[in-house]
Amino acid sequence: MPAVLTMTSQVQCPHGGLALLLTSNTNLMADGSLALLESDIHPVVGCPFTAGLVYMPCLTIEWAAGATGLTVNGTGVLTESSIGKCLNASQAPQGIALVSSASVSLEAV
Repeated sequence: MPAVLTMTSQVQCPHGGLALLLTSNTNLMADGSLALLESDIHPVVGCPFTAGLVYMPCLTIEWAAGATGLTVNGTGVLTESSIGKCLNASQAPQGIALVSSASVSLEAV
């Protein structure tokens, strides 16, 4: 199984903005940090993306392809192979999130 994303993972938009990783999960930890869920929506800060002269930063990341074999209350846990779609203020896709530092050791709370 791919490594699990947690609140201590590093996630960025393709332009270098940082995701603020918060979760509604209170039941599953990986390496001492709460695991992220497919239903979590993460705000992005510091995205510098500009289209022409118009500032159009990534503002949120929505997720797909959570784990099917590992769920919390029926919702898939995010793994390093999950797909984070970065969206601007008008919900237009801006690219796919870049993920690093996922965790491999799980523990139920």
